[in-house]
Amino acid sequence: MTDEELVVAYAQGNNSAFDVLLNRHENNVYSYIYFIVRNRELAEDIFQETFVKAIMTIKQGRYTENGKFRAWINRIAHNLIIDNYRQEKNEQTISNDDCEMDLFNNAKLSEGTIEDEMIRSQILSDVKRLINYLPDNQKEVLILRYYQDLSFKEIADITGASINTALGRMRYAILNMRRMAEEKNMILTLD
Repeated sequence: MTDEELVVAYAQGNNSAFDVLLNRHENNVYSYIYFIVRNRELAEDIFQETFVKAIMTIKQGRYTENGKFRAWINRIAHNLIIDNYRQEKNEQTISNDDCEMDLFNNAKLSEGTIEDEMIRSQILSDVKRLINYLPDNQKEVLILRYYQDLSFKEIADITGASINTALGRMRYAILNMRRMAEEKNMILTLD
């Protein structure tokens, strides 16, 4: 049975149909989540939450069948990962009232000096030079991701490659840039 036939069967009360969907997609979804969060416990939590959300959506009749169950389930996982990062970010927000030192008069948190700006400008210039030495396919993915802020799905669509290929090209681009920076004794940090 296709994914969509299984969804319809599950919506009509055939619970074993969802078991088939889960078995069919669990490795892909879990791998995707783990690749991003790099934490086994968090990946398992998000994985479970993904399928619970899918169950609720299907049972409530809100799943719209468009022939792309796999993309839909991965989109749920993606959104839950983003929600998790947003929640973590909000939990890490500090109020000036909560600290003994004054955050608003801390030089490390202030705008940089002219020297800092010159260093930052030099780093950006060095990074752009390194990008030009990358193979075209790695350069393209890096530019689309960091300079045009596109998702890997959008990059895959534009380049005609799979998402995994786009992710691999990005990984190799970063590794190559690190290697080249080391070889040229470039320091690409402000510290």
